[in-house]
Amino acid sequence: MLQPLQGIRVLELARTLAGPFCGMILGDMGADVIKVEQPGVGDETRHYKPPEWGGESCYYLSLNRNKKSITVNLKSEQGREIIKALAAQSDVLIENFRTGTMEKFGLGYEELKKINPELVYCAVSGFGRRGPLKDEPAYDLLMQAFGGLMSVTGEPEGPPVRVGFSIVDLATGLYAAFGVMAALFARTKTGKGQYVEVSLLQAVVSLQTYLGQSFLATGESPGRMGSGHPNLAPYQAFEAGDGYVIIAVPNDWLWIKMCDALGLEHLKNDPRFKTNKDRVKHREVLVELITDFTRRKSREEIISRLKKAGVPCGPINTVGEVLTHPQVVHLKMVEEVPHPTIGIMKLLGIPLYLSDTPGSIRLAPPLLGEHTEEVLQGLGYSEADIENLRKEGVI
Repeated sequence: MLQPLQGIRVLELARTLAGPFCGMILGDMGADVIKVEQPGVGDETRHYKPPEWGGESCYYLSLNRNKKSITVNLKSEQGREIIKALAAQSDVLIENFRTGTMEKFGLGYEELKKINPELVYCAVSGFGRRGPLKDEPAYDLLMQAFGGLMSVTGEPEGPPVRVGFSIVDLATGLYAAFGVMAALFARTKTGKGQYVEVSLLQAVVSLQTYLGQSFLATGESPGRMGSGHPNLAPYQAFEAGDGYVIIAVPNDWLWIKMCDALGLEHLKNDPRFKTNKDRVKHREVLVELITDFTRRKSREEIISRLKKAGVPCGPINTVGEVLTHPQVVHLKMVEEVPHPTIGIMKLLGIPLYLSDTPGSIRLAPPLLGEHTEEVLQGLGYSEADIENLRKEGVI
């Protein structure tokens, strides 16, 4: 079956999370992704253990399916020639080296577009390739802090808290994939590739959305609210007799339904809680009054009542509970693929569904350098050439 990016070749000179996540998304949509790694070392996430599966880092496995791995020493002239030859045959290049590194290698955009004017060159960085902090390194944790995310995450009286997923890296990878797709679409009109830039800082700032807009309008920075929402109430986790439940009431209509379902008519008629604006203003007392009720009920009873009334609610699932849930299984968000050392392995599925040209998981995350010979032979290197390159430490 035809896939959206079938026939598109992606050269991935990226490691850790944001860049490889971008490459994986493109691979899921049918692109032929060649992952370039350092000989004997590979992507640093190969060493993020524990946990591991069949000797492979679970972190690495989560980000590198649908790719072929080759090892190339970029510090060698012969290694750089291999990259140039691959770039000449590629549609997309993804890199996330420190600012200026690719240029030092003679592999920057200005050089490679001379070889391949149709190349879409995607540069992923921490703080952007321009500006006073362009040379600073960055990781997700640092950017959650620098980008304001940790300042609004956690309980009001508690310390700043990291979001459980590496959300800044992941969002950056998504933006990078979108940028690549936009540039490929533009190429169909112009016939030319272009330079695409995305950074962790730009991504996390863009994710501020309504919080950032509120500051721009009022000059006041929002603070931590636990599971609460600055603009809506009640819209958070509530303690039940046997755990916690989520109750999400984003409008006055659902507020009335919630009160009726839980037998809280006295709150429905309280002028302090008549509108969402009123409820936000009196949030603390409202949460306390609702919690007085929920603490005396089980999660199952609360959820059953609210669902019957059409009020958004639900449990707080563990990762394991989510990945084994019938709905997640039905949506094929866990798939199986053969792996050379693990056997049949499970991977998270593809979240994007296209009715006529769906993506697919075709390749398991590759072993280090698993496809080096295959790719080099495709460039015209003989077996003797490849053996000499290996002896010289080029691959």
